[in-house]
Amino acid sequence: MESSFPFGAILAVLASLIIAVNVLVAVAVLLLIHKNDGVGLCFTLNLAVADTLLGVAISGLVTDQLSSPARPTQKTLCSLRMAFVTSSAAASVLTVMLIAFDRYLAIKQPLRYFQIMNGFVAGACIAGLWLVSYLIGFLPLGVPIFQQTTYHGTCSFFAVFHPRFVLTLSCVGFFPALLLFVFFYCDMLKIASMHSQQIRKMEQAGAMTGAYRSPRTPSDFKAIRTVAVLIGSFTLSWTPFLITGIVQVACQKCYLYLVLERYLWLLGVGNSLLNPLIYAYWQKEVRQQLYQMALGVKKGLTSCLLLLSARERGPSEGPRENSYPIAIISHSHLDG
Repeated sequence: MESSFPFGAILAVLASLIIAVNVLVAVAVLLLIHKNDGVGLCFTLNLAVADTLLGVAISGLVTDQLSSPARPTQKTLCSLRMAFVTSSAAASVLTVMLIAFDRYLAIKQPLRYFQIMNGFVAGACIAGLWLVSYLIGFLPLGVPIFQQTTYHGTCSFFAVFHPRFVLTLSCVGFFPALLLFVFFYCDMLKIASMHSQQIRKMEQAGAMTGAYRSPRTPSDFKAIRTVAVLIGSFTLSWTPFLITGIVQVACQKCYLYLVLERYLWLLGVGNSLLNPLIYAYWQKEVRQQLYQMALGVKKGLTSCLLLLSARERGPSEGPRENSYPIAIISHSHLDG
């Protein structure tokens, strides 16, 4: 491809940010799991892991973009790299779906939630999620119609994968998932609104005072807000890429690969940077844990700086400080 150095530089910065931010959020969530042992936090951790792996996967493409065209990448290696990128992206999207379903279940069945979503079920969901993700990512390697017949040596998504693969993902995965997201969101909003109306009616009837307001309504709306932001981020990030890929399949003469690979694909991958930022901003417990981590780092840096400054003063200043109490004791002894 032409002028791949700027694209490679953007890809390098994006991959570094995705890895750094997601690792930070993953550490914060791990500490929260150690404190609270929450099942929902395991899904949040899985999302951070999936997004981190996506950052690692696309960082392998940076060398190809920055290197000269004289050293082309083998088609098999490029296919494997794109399969890992697709698998990680699929795991991220499926985890967002799992988080939405978990919040939906918590609001729909609040009394039975902990019986249904226990540790074994959560682990089975995560294991199945990764299995499906890798089946999706490596599907083109086993299905010839999803592979490009020609390869020019420069590794990119559509250099090895045919747009028919994007069409299949859109029809079988993306749009059904989007409809499911909308159903979850509307039903959660309906349940939370009904619960809020019931509380207001009970308060007006005098059965419940303001001091005993149920804490569940605000938490319901916070969960709905987080799910809505995740769904909005997911939709805005991947919809342009998938719709343009469908257009490319329908119009073979329309050469949209440059737009797809240089702009819309980056927009979709950027969703893995938005996910941890959403949790860092919207989830209070994650935000507080990150704040505590920042305070711990600040305290550690302050201790190191004090230790270094004490070493820079050296031993010559030590006796001078200690000589004052000795002189005072000697002087008081002579006075006595």
